[in-house]
Amino acid sequence: MSKPDAVDLIVRNGTVVTPEGRQEAAICIRKGRVSGICANSETPPARKVINARNLHVLPGLIDDHVHFRDPGMTYKEDFETGSRSAAAGGVTSIIDMPNGTDPPLLTPKHLRQKIANARGRSYVDFGFLAAVVPGNFDDIETLVAGGVLGLKVFMAETVGAIEVMDDGVMLEAFKHVAQTGRRLVVHAENDEIVQHLRKKLQSTRRQGIGAHLESRPVVSEVEAIYRAILYAETTGARLHVFHISSQEGAMLIGQGKARGLDVTGETCPHYVLLTSAHLRRMGNVTRMNPPVRGGDHPQGLWAALVEDTLDVIGTDHSPHVRQEKLQKSIWETMPGWTGVETTNALFLTEVNKGRMSLEQFVKLRSRNPARVFDLYPRKGCIQIGSDGDLTLVDMKKRGTVRGRKLHSRSTVTPFEGWKLQGIPVATIVRGNVVMRDGEVLGTPVGQFLKPVL
Repeated sequence: MSKPDAVDLIVRNGTVVTPEGRQEAAICIRKGRVSGICANSETPPARKVINARNLHVLPGLIDDHVHFRDPGMTYKEDFETGSRSAAAGGVTSIIDMPNGTDPPLLTPKHLRQKIANARGRSYVDFGFLAAVVPGNFDDIETLVAGGVLGLKVFMAETVGAIEVMDDGVMLEAFKHVAQTGRRLVVHAENDEIVQHLRKKLQSTRRQGIGAHLESRPVVSEVEAIYRAILYAETTGARLHVFHISSQEGAMLIGQGKARGLDVTGETCPHYVLLTSAHLRRMGNVTRMNPPVRGGDHPQGLWAALVEDTLDVIGTDHSPHVRQEKLQKSIWETMPGWTGVETTNALFLTEVNKGRMSLEQFVKLRSRNPARVFDLYPRKGCIQIGSDGDLTLVDMKKRGTVRGRKLHSRSTVTPFEGWKLQGIPVATIVRGNVVMRDGEVLGTPVGQFLKPVL
């Protein structure tokens, strides 16, 4: 182990966890970067020391899939409230989506606006995806030069004014993105299937969550993932599939990898933790796109995570105000909910149950998302020269999910009342302690993230 010179922060006496294993060590941070990893008995002088005894020290956790609603829909969320929620939940970096805002992120001007909105207001580091639509192909190279972490193609309708492409235009979009080398991300559902079934079901006047589930069947996701993988193989695009909701969809990701393709996949806590019984009990509150399916899918998706078929646990943090979620008709209920603050504790609870190792959790919530979006090794690891991002967790600490206590503007969660054991107790962003014992501290320190080239 190396022993550095005087530093700004030392986190000592904790158990450092990486995907490769665990060690008792002190982490030294100087000028925002990890400057040393040394024995606890060999630490240099420091301006600040955190005693992490009985805690696990993880590389900063990353949420690759949030909708902070800024600009244009800030009555639901903005960068200040969303990033406070992220920090409170142990997240050190987020990747914000191009949709669910007004305007969506389609042009270099929109990117500059998003960066300006987040600077000085975000407690965690932030990066962006831009959307690809038929009218903005000429902007793709400029968006990439401006620092977007990826480009997102919508294969089905979504919240916000994003145009769904026909197949010919979509294949052309894949070619354009492939030429940039950036990651191409898809929301994978077959729009024609979804639109047809929704109209048919609405005509029957069914209003419940079951109708929503039937309107977006497994085949709509599987067909879209298969098509996206085929287009990626044809064009050489690096593909990432968001919010996979079915075990069949996860199997396709595994098949793509077996063929040597650069294809990765994400699933979310609701798809692996919510069962059919939860859907019946919670009703329309659980509306999400793609839908929460229950049945055998949670177990199949969990297996895909622990077997490395799927790469990332995201949240699809999609906040709405209460009246938008508490509608009698499923067709009037907005899809999505807050998730950036609760997800780490939900999965740490499952780690305590023995369903996943802490090393696997770190891989899925830190190293892998950093690699998928070209942030590694600046993010996603604890090594000399990487950003001083750490998440400290107390695996014995207990709690309960309560929407009213979340830092988001949205207070509706399908995990209301869930019991937790294993909770983040400190969030450190580039050496800045932005959360301690559930309290968000100081002023926003978040910086704009560009790919590590």
